[in-house]
Amino acid sequence: MSTSTQPTSVDILILGAGWTSTFLIALCGARGVSFAATSRSGRDDTIKFAFDPESDDAEPFRALPDAQTVLVTFPIYLSGASARLVKLYQQTHPRSHSHSDGRKTGFVQLGSSGIWDRPNVQKGPLEWTTRHSKFDEGNNRARAETELLALAPETPTTVLDLCGLWGGPRQVKNFVPRVATSKEVLKGKGSIHMIHGLDVSRAILAVHGNFERAAGERWLLTDGRVYDWWDWASAWGEEGKQTKWVRELMNEEGVHALPRTPEVIGRGMDSREFWDTFDLEPVKGRLGEE
Repeated sequence: MSTSTQPTSVDILILGAGWTSTFLIALCGARGVSFAATSRSGRDDTIKFAFDPESDDAEPFRALPDAQTVLVTFPIYLSGASARLVKLYQQTHPRSHSHSDGRKTGFVQLGSSGIWDRPNVQKGPLEWTTRHSKFDEGNNRARAETELLALAPETPTTVLDLCGLWGGPRQVKNFVPRVATSKEVLKGKGSIHMIHGLDVSRAILAVHGNFERAAGERWLLTDGRVYDWWDWASAWGEEGKQTKWVRELMNEEGVHALPRTPEVIGRGMDSREFWDTFDLEPVKGRLGEE
């Protein structure tokens, strides 16, 4: 679509046409869901739009179409900015307060499962992390998400906190040489959780179609598996480097086979509640070439 023929109303407005949007746009097309997307430059037939978290100028928002769901793909860190984005969109789009079907525009923020990271906690008995687990309240991103959720139920809002993203150009086998740069680094690597761009997109459309189930809630999204960095390094490492280091580490640590279990690694993320709530199953759970 060209900027001169942008629709005045869409099902989903994607604020920030980045990696996620490549999967979401394709899925919207396949399912007949209308959409519009923005970028800072207006490239690739997107709407030129940039959110200034410190500005109360509503003018940039007037270029955006009415939407049933507004998806915010970029992170927000500044206190008050999440509420500002919602306020300025609603101010310039009166229909957002009540569409023809009586529904209010819903706002979805994509976040990161990193808010549950606990880097200073020593390994101990396995504690499964769920969306209800305590997170780092000092994390600026988490605070902004909490402010967004506080707008519900008056304004439908929800947060999807995503674990490691893969798909398209983001192939897992390419992560190993970049991350496991030494034996000591690899020794400290435990579990990792992933989700494919297609499953992220399926989750977004599930929320769009059933926003009443999501409003006011923060969700944790993984593909339902716990992966082991040593297993990855053994499979996708460079010969004589990561593969050799894994063999040595297994002997040193008394690990008989890979992957190590979550109980050994000491951490696991449980995202079942989202998939159960929306009656979905992840369809991309094998980390290979596409």
